[in-house]
Amino acid sequence: MASDQENSQDANAPDDTSEKEITRGITIMKSIIRDRDKAVTYNVNWNADNQLIGSNAAKLASYIGTLVRMHIPITATRWSNKELGSAKDKIWTEILRSFNIEDTTIRKKYILQLAGKRHRGWRTFLTNKYLKDKEKNFVEYDPEYPVKYAIFITEEEWVAFVDQRRDENFKKVSATNRERASNPTYAYKKGRLGYARLEEKILDETKSDATSLPPHVLWKEARVGKDGTVRDDVQHIYDECETLSQSISTAEDQENRSVLSRALNVPEYPGRVRGKGHGCTPTSLYKNPRRRNPSNQEVMETLQALQAQVLQLQKDNERYRCMEKCSSQLKETSEKASINCQNKFPEGISSCQLYLSSPTYRLVGKGKVHNTSGDLLHHRPLPDGHLKVSVDVVLDKDALLPIPDIVSETTLLRDAIGSFVAWPLDLIFIDDETPTKPASKDNGILRHNESVASQKEVFAQGSQQLSQKIGSRQKKKRDLPVTSLPKKGAFVPRYQISLETLVDSSDMATAGAIRLLDMEEDIFGYSCTETIGKEDLEHIFRHQELGVGVIHTYIRFLYDNFMRGNDQLSNRFRFVSSSLVNKALICREPDSCREYLVKRFMASSTNNLYLWPYNSGCHWLLLAIDPLKEVVYFLNSIDGEWTNYPDMKQLVDTSIKVFRSQRQARVPRTKSSNITWIKVQCPLQRNGIDCGYFVMRFMREIINMNQIEIPITYFDEYKCAHYTRLQLEQIKEELCQYFIEKRLISI
Repeated sequence: MASDQENSQDANAPDDTSEKEITRGITIMKSIIRDRDKAVTYNVNWNADNQLIGSNAAKLASYIGTLVRMHIPITATRWSNKELGSAKDKIWTEILRSFNIEDTTIRKKYILQLAGKRHRGWRTFLTNKYLKDKEKNFVEYDPEYPVKYAIFITEEEWVAFVDQRRDENFKKVSATNRERASNPTYAYKKGRLGYARLEEKILDETKSDATSLPPHVLWKEARVGKDGTVRDDVQHIYDECETLSQSISTAEDQENRSVLSRALNVPEYPGRVRGKGHGCTPTSLYKNPRRRNPSNQEVMETLQALQAQVLQLQKDNERYRCMEKCSSQLKETSEKASINCQNKFPEGISSCQLYLSSPTYRLVGKGKVHNTSGDLLHHRPLPDGHLKVSVDVVLDKDALLPIPDIVSETTLLRDAIGSFVAWPLDLIFIDDETPTKPASKDNGILRHNESVASQKEVFAQGSQQLSQKIGSRQKKKRDLPVTSLPKKGAFVPRYQISLETLVDSSDMATAGAIRLLDMEEDIFGYSCTETIGKEDLEHIFRHQELGVGVIHTYIRFLYDNFMRGNDQLSNRFRFVSSSLVNKALICREPDSCREYLVKRFMASSTNNLYLWPYNSGCHWLLLAIDPLKEVVYFLNSIDGEWTNYPDMKQLVDTSIKVFRSQRQARVPRTKSSNITWIKVQCPLQRNGIDCGYFVMRFMREIINMNQIEIPITYFDEYKCAHYTRLQLEQIKEELCQYFIEKRLISI
């Protein structure tokens, strides 16, 4: 085949086929291993055709050859064999640890295809060196075992490999290929340079603004010898290509054969571009993949997907009609169905609900609307008909932002948690409803802090000064959602009832009211102020999804009630701020997240366990990190794996490696590349809203046990399949009691 003729010297000759290369010893790329242990990585570049170029391209290619020798047995005859899947994944993982390559399908495919070429070259080298004589004929005697490559090849593998190569069918194929490649019509003369790096060299020397060269130009330059002369037959093919390129359109060139194939008068093979080298495909070259007729299975899958979409649209339409009938807020005001447009908002910051109207009208999240004059969004004026909104809770994980955030390249609502976005006026609803709960008889309560004077004072105030207000609102109050609690049990949510009564009787009953809670530097490594709004409190009262403000308030409760004044606990446990490190910021500002984590870890003088409530966009989970031992405990109340959060895992691994490098720690070779992740078999939630409450209870129990190491099966004292509603209500009681004791809510 012409393709093999073009690349016969490049593809069939491995890195160490010459005698000079053999005598220098085995290439195992020790420098890369040493740099990897120091957390040093190499940058690689790609050209417009998605081919590997740049100063580190050759280093990566050689390293791939080393990894192939280590992980792929020489007895593997087909690179597409599924049994090699785990070994290929290992090669890809090792490359990502030392080279900065996007972890995408197209990059992985390119690298593994290159690894396949290296494997074929490795097997060809062994055959030519040990199984053939100087005339390239197979020897009759048994070749000796290559002791030099014992680190790559076992004696059993060598025996099996020799048997494979002595098979008569293989000898016939080998003879045919050798004859075809022995005298190529147009010999390739650039050795290991390759088409991609040759193109890069030409563009650099000519200082051209072009990003790529036509295939026939590269084909000609690849056949120019060291003396710079061009053979007449090569020049003739080039001239013919120039003539054809003037008469054949790009579409005709793509759909049929390239001008180079026409000039050479050889067939074009699917999925390749002649004269461009490894990795270039018709898709990458023409930016428009060749079309093919879909298979019957693909047609059926598409049909089923369309049917499912139609069914979902029907359900959404029915749901919308029911909501339209039942809700007094939703009514049509024009032919455009402008739904309950609220054009007037209270000045300042107000809790709000966020809706979307396409493809269906639905509630997608909750947050705070900032209605202040002259307000800017990322230093730019707000679009007409929009207000600035901060996102706290996401209810629809697949919801799109009405206006994508160009600065952070954010398109999904779940990635905007903790940041500001522009939202249409007619899809923002002020959350002015104030739910209350009926007073309950005192059937007993957890009183582990009953001696606190402020607690008694608040309850005395609630019983004397608010009795009239409680009575006047008694009919409007809603039942507390504690259906799983015993009707005549010993637990009464007194603190929640008292706090809700205080809220109902204070300025917090109005939309936009907030409270500020100071967070000391010892808590997160920096001093800050946490904002608590009316909506945050209602999430607790109604047992709804929790925002970062509530989680941080509970961390402050843990610090004040367990760690303050207790040197053992305060020196053993630390916290990571969910406001500075979350999914949205990891995607938008990974460097700042890593710097914060490393700085936090550097505060460790002894073994510390860093508790980090991580918000993945619509779910809370807990990471407990021991940076000195390089152990990460993963506590997920929905039984998910850490591999489901690749951005988070990569950030933690990188931060620990940088921390290791900055403290100049010496790590055993077997440990240098492995940070231990442990999935703790913690209690699991049974609905879609309890994750925040579980994370708070996890932190409390870890601190209460006062242990750096968390058992894989969780602590025996707290081991259970699921937390009961009572166990979660106890956490809420502690939160509400803390609000009362801190006098955050007053009349």
